[in-house]
Amino acid sequence: MAGNGLSYNEQGGEAAPELAQEAAPTTAPAAFGLFSSDTKKNEDLKQMLESSKDSAKLDAMKRIVGMIAKGKNASELFPAVVKNVASKNIEIKKLVYVYLMRYAEEQQDLALLSISTFQRALKDPNQLIRASALRVLSSIRVPIIVPIMMLAIKEASSDLSPYVRKNAAHAIQKLYSLDPEQKEMLIEVIEKLLKDRSTLVAGSVVMAFEEVCPDRIDLIHKNYRKLCNLLVDVEEWGQVVIIHMLTRYARTQFVSPWKKDDDDVVEEYNENNFYESDEEQKEKDQKVKKTYVMDPDHRLLLRNTKPLLQSRNAAVVMAVAQLYWHLAPKSEASIVSKSLVRLLHSNREVQYIVLQNIATMSIQRKGMFEPYLKSFYVRSTDPTMIKTLKLEVLTNLANEANISTLLREFQTYVKSQDKQFAAATIQAIGRCATNITEVTDTCLNGLVCLLSNRDEIVVAESVVVIKKLLQTQPAHHGEIIKHMAKLLDTITVPVARASILWLIGEYCERVPKIAPDVLRKTAKSFTNEDDLVKLQILNLGAKLYLTNSKQTKLLTQYVLNLGKYDQSYDIRDRTRFIRQLIVPNEKSGALSKYAKKIFLAQKPAPLLESPFKARDHFQLGTLSHTLNSKAAGYLELSDWPEVAPDPALRNVEAAEAAKEWTVFLGKTKKEKPPEKFYSESEEEEDESASTSATESESGSESEKEDEEGSSDESSGSSSSSEESSDSESNGKESTVKKTSRTAEKSDSEDIKKKAKGINKKNASSSSDSESSSSDESSSDSKSESDPKSDSESGKSGRATSSKKEEKTVQDRKAPNKKDVFLLDLDDFSLVTSPVAVPAATVLSPSLAADLEGLSLSGSSVIDVTTQVSVPPKTHELLHRMSGKGLAAHYNFSRQPCIFGDHMVSVQVTLTNTTDQKIENIHIGEKKLPAGMRMHGFNPIESLEPEESITVSMGIDFCDSIQTASFQLCTKDDHFSVNIQPPVGELLLPVTMSEKDFKKEQGMLTGMNETSATIAVAPQNSTSLVIIERVVKAANLGVVPSGQDNIHRFAAKTVHSGSLMLVTVELKESSTAQLIINTEKTVIGSVLLRELKPVLSQG
Repeated sequence: MAGNGLSYNEQGGEAAPELAQEAAPTTAPAAFGLFSSDTKKNEDLKQMLESSKDSAKLDAMKRIVGMIAKGKNASELFPAVVKNVASKNIEIKKLVYVYLMRYAEEQQDLALLSISTFQRALKDPNQLIRASALRVLSSIRVPIIVPIMMLAIKEASSDLSPYVRKNAAHAIQKLYSLDPEQKEMLIEVIEKLLKDRSTLVAGSVVMAFEEVCPDRIDLIHKNYRKLCNLLVDVEEWGQVVIIHMLTRYARTQFVSPWKKDDDDVVEEYNENNFYESDEEQKEKDQKVKKTYVMDPDHRLLLRNTKPLLQSRNAAVVMAVAQLYWHLAPKSEASIVSKSLVRLLHSNREVQYIVLQNIATMSIQRKGMFEPYLKSFYVRSTDPTMIKTLKLEVLTNLANEANISTLLREFQTYVKSQDKQFAAATIQAIGRCATNITEVTDTCLNGLVCLLSNRDEIVVAESVVVIKKLLQTQPAHHGEIIKHMAKLLDTITVPVARASILWLIGEYCERVPKIAPDVLRKTAKSFTNEDDLVKLQILNLGAKLYLTNSKQTKLLTQYVLNLGKYDQSYDIRDRTRFIRQLIVPNEKSGALSKYAKKIFLAQKPAPLLESPFKARDHFQLGTLSHTLNSKAAGYLELSDWPEVAPDPALRNVEAAEAAKEWTVFLGKTKKEKPPEKFYSESEEEEDESASTSATESESGSESEKEDEEGSSDESSGSSSSSEESSDSESNGKESTVKKTSRTAEKSDSEDIKKKAKGINKKNASSSSDSESSSSDESSSDSKSESDPKSDSESGKSGRATSSKKEEKTVQDRKAPNKKDVFLLDLDDFSLVTSPVAVPAATVLSPSLAADLEGLSLSGSSVIDVTTQVSVPPKTHELLHRMSGKGLAAHYNFSRQPCIFGDHMVSVQVTLTNTTDQKIENIHIGEKKLPAGMRMHGFNPIESLEPEESITVSMGIDFCDSIQTASFQLCTKDDHFSVNIQPPVGELLLPVTMSEKDFKKEQGMLTGMNETSATIAVAPQNSTSLVIIERVVKAANLGVVPSGQDNIHRFAAKTVHSGSLMLVTVELKESSTAQLIINTEKTVIGSVLLRELKPVLSQG
C-alpha cells in the first residue's frame, strides 16, 4: 500500500484518470465468468481512497456512490471509506456520509471506531455535514451509544439550521425504536420541536409525535393554530402526516357537526373569538346552547386544508378528502368529490386506492358523486381490479332516476371478454334489483335472458343471482324455476348446479312434477358431482321425502346409501344426520317429529350488500381501510365528545398570537389568486358559463369587490360552501367576459339595451330559474335556513333574467364548437344543482349512437304536439283551515312550461276566504330533492276578501315522482305545502307515424319493456273510451293505428326527452295486453301500475 502511495505522489494529478482507465477492463471477466469476483476493481478503488490527492478520492467516492445507486454491494469498501470521514474536503466528506448512512447499520463495529469523528462533525460549520453526522450516528443501532445519540439529538434540536432540526426529528424515531425507555426524554425534545416555526421541521416532528407519543394530545393544543396556518407551505409528505394527525386531534376536541340538520348550523368565525376572555366566552356559550355553533378552530382547519385539494400529490388530496369526510358538516363534504374524480386520471395504483375510498363514501352519501356518474363508466383499457371497483361505485350510486342508464351500461359490460368482470356485473344487477324495487322484475327478466348465453361463467353467475332474487318473492316465479331445472343438463359449474337444486328443493311444492325427476337425474350422476352439489342433492332428497314420499321414498334411500359410503367426511356426516332425522326408527329421538319444520322452514331472503359497507369504521385513506383489517400502527378515530373541551387550551400568549395572526391574515390575502384560479377552472368546464357572459358588468364587479374585501375577515357569518359558491360565480363572470368579449361584444350590447327596456316594464319580476336553482343548490346550511339570501339574489337576478333567456335562444339557434369542448369535459362539469342523469341534458349524435336503445327525441319523425283537451284534475295544495283563510289548489296544465324546457307547468289558484285582505303572498323556503328545480310565481302584493287569483309555476321533477316541498308565505305566516306529480303529468305528448312507432319500439325491448295482461270492463272496450281514459290518466299523444284492436300512444319525458311508447292490444274474452316501452324503466313501471285500473274498472 505504501508503494502505491509513493507512485501516486510521483504521478501527481494524473493518477486518478489513469487508474480509472486501468480499472475499466477488469469488468470484462466479471461479465463472462459466473463465479468471478470484482475484487481487483475494488482493490483499485481502495488505492484511490488511500491516495493523498483529493481528486482521486473524490472520483473513487463518486464511483462507489454510483455502485450503491445501481444496487451493487460496496460493503467491503467500508474500512477504506470510513478512514476518509475526517477529510477536510467538503465534497468528499458529503459523499462519505452518504455511504456511511447506507452501511453503518451493517458494519456497526467499524462505524463505532469513528464515533468521535461523528461527534466532532456535529459541531461542523456546514449544516449539511452536521445533519449527515447525526443521520449516520442514528443509523448505528448499538444500545451502548444511546446516551451519545440522545445528547446529539438534544443539541441538534436547538440548531440554528432548520435542516439540522429536521434531521433531529427523524433521529427521534430511530432512537425510540432502538430504546423505548428513552420515551420521556424524547417527548421533551418533541415538545420543543413542535414549537418550531419552520415549515421544513413541521412535517418531520409531527411524524415523530405520531410514532413516539400519539396519545399526548396535550402537546398539540398550543401548536394547533400554527400547524393549520403552516400547512399550505409544508412539503407534500409532511402535509399528509399533519392532516392525518389533525383529523385525530379534531375528533377529540370539537363537537360533532352532524348532530343536527345542517339548517341549524350557525357559524361564528371571527378574529375576536381568539382574544375573548373566559367570562365572555362562557356568556356566549350560554346564549347559543340550543343551536350548533362551529368552533372557530374547527373552521380554521377546514378552511386551511381546502386549497390543498388542488395539490399535484394524490396522497395530499386523499388526506384532505378523508379530513372533510370525517370532520366537515355533511353539506360541505361534497367539495372533495371533484378532486377525487380528478385523481381517476392518474395511474392505476392511485385509481385503485381512490376508488376504494369513493366506494365507501358513496354508500353513505350518494349525492356527493351523482353529478360525476359518467366518470365511473368502465373503459376497455381498465384492469379488472379498477373495473370491479368502478362497478361497485356505479351500483352504490344507482337510484330511481339513473337506473335505466346504468342498466343499459351493465348490458354492455355483461358482454365483456373479461369473465371475472362480467360475473361481477351480474352481481351488480342483482344488487340494483333488490335495492330498487321498481326494476326488480325488469332485472329478473334480463338475467333469465342471460341463461341462454353461450358462456358458462355468465350463466352460472346469473343462476346464483336469480336464486337470491327469487327468495324475495318466490310465489310469482314458478316458470323461472322450471326453466332453470332444464338447465341442469347443460350447466357444469358446481355453484350454479347447487343453486338450482336448492331452489327446486326449497320450492318443491310449486313444481311437484319436475322436482322428483330432477332428483332421479342427479341420483344417476351423484358419484361424479362436486361436494357442494352432493350436499344439495341430499337436501333435495330429504325435502321430497317429507313432501312427496310416495314418489321419492326409494330414490331418497338410494341417494342416502350413496352418501353413506362417499369419500368426503362432510357428505357421510350429512347423510347420517338426514337419515336419523327423516326416517323414523327406534333410535330416532323427538327431533324426527319436527323434521318437516326443520327442512322446510321459511328462510330469510339474503341481503345483497356492498362489501365496502363494513369498512366505514376504518379511517379513509389508511392501509387498514384498503386491507379491511387493522394494520400494525393504525390509530383509531375517536368518537366526537358530547361536550367540547375548553377551547382556551389552544390560546397562546398574546404577543405570539398577534404575530401569528398577522402572518396568517397576510397569507390568506396572498392565497386569494389560487382560490380564484380553482373556481375559474371549475366554471370553464360548466355549461352554464356560456349563459352568464352577458350579465351586467357593474353588478358583477361590485359583487366581486365586496367578496374580495370581506371574505377573509367576515367568514364567521357564512360557511365555506357559501364562500366557494360566491367566488365561483364571480370567477365565472369575469372569466367568460374576458374570453368572449371580443367575439360577442355587439351581441351583448344589443341584449343589454333590450334588457334595460324589459327591466323598466317588469320591475317586480321574480328571479329566473337559473338564479333560483343556484340558490337552492348552495349548501343546506345556507339556502334552507336563510330566506333573505333568496330574495337578495332574486333582486340581483331580475336585471339579468331577460338577457339570459335571449342568450340561451341564440345559443340554441347557432350551436358552436364550444359545445363539443364542454362535452369532452362533461366528467368535470360542476353541476350547481346535482342532476341525477347528466347524460340526458346534452347529447352529441355519436354519443347517442353509442348508447344502445337511446333515441334522439329531436328527430324529424317525432314532434311535440298539444294534447286533446282534457279537463284538468284539481288537487288541494293548502286547505283554508290550515292556511288561516288562504286556500290553494293546483292542477297540471299539460302545456309546455314557459320557464324552461325541462319543467312541468303547474297552475296554482289562490283564494282568500277571510273577510280581510291578505298581503305579500310569495314562495319562501324550498326543500327540494337533489337535482330538482322550481321557478316560483311573482309575489302577490295583496288578495282582497273572497277573491281568487291563478298563477303559474314551473317545476323540474327530474323524471321522478318525488315530492316538491316548499313554503307558501304571507306577510304574517308561512305554511309548508307539497306538490307530488302523477306519473302521467311528467310527459309531453308527441306525434309520430305507425311505422316510426314500431321502429322505435323495436329498439326499446328487453329490459326497456314492461307489460301486463288486464281484464277490460265491457264498457271500456271501444276505441273512443280507451283513448279517452288513457289520455285522461296520462299526457300521451295518440298514434294512428291500422288495426282496430291495437291502440298506440306516444310521449316523451319532460326532463330528459326519453320516449314513452304505450300499446293497448285488445284480446279475446275481454282481456287486453298493456305494453310500455321506455328506457326510463322506473317511470314505465309506475305508469303501467296506474293505467291498469283505468282500463279495468267500469
